[in-house]
Amino acid sequence: MITRMKELAAKLNAASRAYYQENREIMSDLEYDKLYDEFSQLEKSTGIQLAGSPTRKVGYEIVSGLSKATHDTPMLSLDKTKDPQALVAFLEEQHGLLSWKLDGLTIVLKYNNGELQQALTRGNGNIGEDVTHNARVFVNIPLTVPYKGQFTLRGEAVISIADFESINEQEEVKYKNPRNLCSGAVRQLNSETASKRHVHFYAFSTNAPFGDKKSERLEWIVSQGFDIADFEKVTAENVVEVVEKFKSLIPTAPLMTDGLVLTYDDIPYSESLGTTSKFPKDSLAFKWADELAETTLLSIEWNTSRTGLVNPVAIFEPVDIEGSQVSRASLHNVSILRGLGLRLGDRISVYKANMIIPQVAENLSLRDEENTSTPPVEIPANCPVCNSETEITGDPEVLYCTSPTCDAQKLRALSHFVSRDALNIGGLSEQTLEKLIQHNIIVDFTDLFRLQEYENEIQQMEGFGRRSYEKLIQSIETAKDIPLPNFIYALGIRHVGLSNAKLLCTHFKHDAIKIVEACKDDNHLEILSEIKGYGDAISHSLHAYFSQEKNYATFTQALAILRIIIPEIPAEGLPLDGFTFVITGDVSQFKNRKELQSFIETNGGRTTGSVTAKTSFLINNDSLSASSKNKKAAQLEIPILTEDDFLARFFPK
Repeated sequence: MITRMKELAAKLNAASRAYYQENREIMSDLEYDKLYDEFSQLEKSTGIQLAGSPTRKVGYEIVSGLSKATHDTPMLSLDKTKDPQALVAFLEEQHGLLSWKLDGLTIVLKYNNGELQQALTRGNGNIGEDVTHNARVFVNIPLTVPYKGQFTLRGEAVISIADFESINEQEEVKYKNPRNLCSGAVRQLNSETASKRHVHFYAFSTNAPFGDKKSERLEWIVSQGFDIADFEKVTAENVVEVVEKFKSLIPTAPLMTDGLVLTYDDIPYSESLGTTSKFPKDSLAFKWADELAETTLLSIEWNTSRTGLVNPVAIFEPVDIEGSQVSRASLHNVSILRGLGLRLGDRISVYKANMIIPQVAENLSLRDEENTSTPPVEIPANCPVCNSETEITGDPEVLYCTSPTCDAQKLRALSHFVSRDALNIGGLSEQTLEKLIQHNIIVDFTDLFRLQEYENEIQQMEGFGRRSYEKLIQSIETAKDIPLPNFIYALGIRHVGLSNAKLLCTHFKHDAIKIVEACKDDNHLEILSEIKGYGDAISHSLHAYFSQEKNYATFTQALAILRIIIPEIPAEGLPLDGFTFVITGDVSQFKNRKELQSFIETNGGRTTGSVTAKTSFLINNDSLSASSKNKKAAQLEIPILTEDDFLARFFPK
């Protein structure tokens, strides 16, 4: 029944997502209702409600900070080996369980009276961070279970390899592996972010009092609606053979692993062994030995992604690693490329991380002081797709194409243009935009306002019909009423987020013509430097964008179509003009820090993330805390205000 529930949940959620977010239907209303009723009945009969249940109205939770809690029992690390014979010696006469060692983030779940009460990260082993708000939106965690007693589960939060690759393709910041992405998702303050990452949980142990064998308790875990990592029962006689069996499955495994875990099946025996100061004595981790291969670097290929990120890829003479031929490996970013000191013709060693993802391990020529006369690989000054200027930024350093009109970025740019803080046009998912681009209906963002000309073509597109077409046209019509900062933010100009767009519009009193004239002016650096917080990078980006005739033309065309909302500006100016604020800690007068940030910017102020000499005030309700921001503010003699101080000073009743 549980397997059927998970199958139905996936189908129903896919249908809802297609209908409400992508304006297409993948099943009839009759079929949906039939499956929904079956699923609802299964929930009632099993007493299990999954986190992704179609019957559950999802409300995302935002916390102001992650609190900490002490684990009931310490979370120890496992002793490790790379020698299969060590597993034989470990087992002796005992029966064991061999399972995947998933490469994710260890989580402890607490249940009481059939409901999820708390979720903690491993932390330092004794104290973990409370991530309950995020665990509630994991794809496969049951929020309610049939068993009403108290129990805890230990397991691993993971993101599948397929989801990792999809997310890395869509987002600006690139993650090196699924574990890093998962760790960041689980520790987010906003549970909506964790939900979008498709985090799964796989349990590996419980303290629930069911059976004297760990295999029996794993079966009980499954009966409560949880997923577990695949495992096999082993003895000293067959453990090496089973290790090879697991190894053969790695190329097609959906999840990233970094080895196997061997543990004794007998619980009383395990408990009798106790622990060392670092490790439990009843379990042992088996780590894959990385297979290194030497080869020669032939070239560096630069690929522009949909986000504008220009990624370096090492191309080398083909080598066989872990049973397959490899000839290329991502270098991820400029920092890694420079750190390796790569030159064409260098001898390099390569391997597969976790036996899956090709990586460059070391520059052997640099180590052996060979090939030093050849210059290092050159960072391209121009985008390989559109030939526009590139820019190195961030830490670690990454390379960007500066042109938002680059063909490689078109889909991403349009997706940004219709996003919530920009035009906020519902019904235009990336999938829908991609179809419109493929049908040559959209070339640039102004074409969105002429979709009525393609009424028949759009209605005949897959997933569209009369109703979805009309909803889309209405959303576009509603979006035409827009504040100027949101429109400028929608353009996707490098360095110009919504905060900087608000500062720009406030400075020029929301006059779009004056803004463009200032940005196009040859003296733009001097003119825009009058805006507090604007430096050369922002000014250069604005000038580069509006100096291109195509960008200027589409901007003016859009102004003629949109109904720009001009706010009423008091004659004496806005109360926070000229002030820069940093916000830290919990807030009480506002829903969250983002709402306070928006309030400050609406009233003419600026917000930044770190305390510098240019900061006017630090807002922290715990003005006496020993936080790094408080210390920095005290060092720079910057006033620290509580929310009450802030409101009393600038907005007295």
